[in-house]
Amino acid sequence: MNWRGKALRFCEISGLPILEPFVRLLAGEEPKEQMKGIAKFLFLPAIAIVGFLFLWSSAAQTVVTKNMKLPGPQETWDAGVQLFEMHARQRADDESKRREKRADAIVVMVEALQVESAAAEASPEQREKMLAHVAVLKKQAVQLANYQPSSAPTFVDQIYTSLGTVFFGFFLATVVAVPLGVMCGMSPWFNAALTPAIQIFKPVSPLAWLPLASLVVIWYYNDTPPEGAFFSKAFLISAATVSLCSLWPTLVNTAFGVASVDQDYLNVARVLKLTWTQKLFKIILPASLPLMFAGLRISLGVGWMVLIAADMLAQNPGLGKFVWDEFQNGSSLTYSRIAFSVLIIGLIGLVLDRLMICLRNLVSFGNPAAA
Repeated sequence: MNWRGKALRFCEISGLPILEPFVRLLAGEEPKEQMKGIAKFLFLPAIAIVGFLFLWSSAAQTVVTKNMKLPGPQETWDAGVQLFEMHARQRADDESKRREKRADAIVVMVEALQVESAAAEASPEQREKMLAHVAVLKKQAVQLANYQPSSAPTFVDQIYTSLGTVFFGFFLATVVAVPLGVMCGMSPWFNAALTPAIQIFKPVSPLAWLPLASLVVIWYYNDTPPEGAFFSKAFLISAATVSLCSLWPTLVNTAFGVASVDQDYLNVARVLKLTWTQKLFKIILPASLPLMFAGLRISLGVGWMVLIAADMLAQNPGLGKFVWDEFQNGSSLTYSRIAFSVLIIGLIGLVLDRLMICLRNLVSFGNPAAA
């Protein structure tokens, strides 16, 4: 395959049709046709973004109260730059503290070795006291070497926390939804049994699930000391809420995909006398992957949307908590930072959606359309 074919295949799999006209233009194809594609995928969105920024700036001049005003694009950008600068400064300060503690650990360890060396020549009574002091010094040195700053999480840290929470919740939802969806698609009886529960719980708001998720997590951690917990309560509450709200699209789409497998494929499996497991992994799952990934894509989007509200209420140190804390703070930069966080939340959602499209196209047969 030449470079043109590889580049077009990359555009198709990655879900980035905006790149296709440029590839075709570089390959020497009809410039007029490719300029239409460039105008469609680049110029028109750029004009729309400029129009949005103009309307946003106009609204920022209009929406003004005695104590508050809607931040404009420039104020929002400046607030975002400040947030990332604060993260860089905090990380630099933390690293400086770690270096200081490591230097102190070396000094303490050297002192411990000197005392230990002197203890070898001391009397038995003194040796016992000196070795006890050596043990204390070595323990202190280990604590200094393993020092972790207790600074508050920055905006970037909260982004990482939100991503970890949504992926963990999405993983739990997938582990539950895919097997149930496969069973629903393969067995009309199983599907009939689960349909009422699916229809009842699918529209439930995350705000309704969160108190119940909190109850279960608190009960589970009832006898567990905080230092013995692998995950924090707030993290698990948010992740459980994400799971409960995002599993339904995957479950429904998986069931529909499995039930829609071409009967000819199943007839071939019957002729070849494939076992139930072979039929499942060689026929049913590969044929239902496009619809299954459509459900996974919707579930991840729902999970990311639900996570922000869950973080606010569960006080999980993610983007939702950042927005809530800024709203409660009431400083002059509050709404600029909130507006910037809204843009970041949207951009991350876009990246996650593109990621799911790319994964779907990688595992699907045929010519996947770049949505």
